[in-house]
Amino acid sequence: MQIENKIALITGGASGLGLASARKLVAAGGKVMLLDLNEEAAKSACDELGEYASYVIANVTEEDSIKAAVSKTLEINNSLDIVINCAGIGSASKTVGRDGPHPLDYFKLVVEINLVGTFNVLRLAATEMGNNKPGEDGECGVIINTASVAAFDGQIGQAAYSASKAGVAGMTLPIARDLARMGIRINTIAPGIFDTPMMAMATDKVRNPLIEMTQFPKRLGLPQEYGSLVQHIIENPFLNGETIRLDGGIRMQPK
Repeated sequence: MQIENKIALITGGASGLGLASARKLVAAGGKVMLLDLNEEAAKSACDELGEYASYVIANVTEEDSIKAAVSKTLEINNSLDIVINCAGIGSASKTVGRDGPHPLDYFKLVVEINLVGTFNVLRLAATEMGNNKPGEDGECGVIINTASVAAFDGQIGQAAYSASKAGVAGMTLPIARDLARMGIRINTIAPGIFDTPMMAMATDKVRNPLIEMTQFPKRLGLPQEYGSLVQHIIENPFLNGETIRLDGGIRMQPK
């Protein structure tokens, strides 16, 4: 799919990987709708991106909220061609810790936002994408989800986070099969350790061992590198049903 004049809905689009993706798409001639909970950050991002960016405040876990966000996207742009799911939260809690068992409500919250929220957005967006006029190869839309290397080698204390991201990776192929008849591709990116607002909150004691586990280059990933892969996935029509690690060769140790 050529990005020029295409419309992308980006969850978590006001910062980090979502904003980096928005920058790439706008630079390539696309338009973006940034979906976020932080209105101040969303306004700032739109000011930076200019006339080709809009924003909507919505909660990925709420059906009515996302229906309204999709409707606003169509109202402003008359189309929805691309979805990039970057909204998510981290977690750190052992299955059984010093204070007892992992809080069940917290486990549910992480899964609800990272996994259920991702599915909620893509299912509602795909419904509208199916109405698009088919392009080359009959393509009507592209969906990109965000998992994590923790889906495959999660560390101590990452049970909830790893489960949520493994779910995102695990549903990629069956959804690709589901949506094939509609001309919609779906792929997932599994980032390693990236220089995002979430990682900015971590101490050097947490960050440095993760950088050491990265094979090459020995640093955090840059959000624009995630954005570059997003652009490639959109523009490569034969890439479908795949989860791609973008991680500098990291294989995380238990802690």
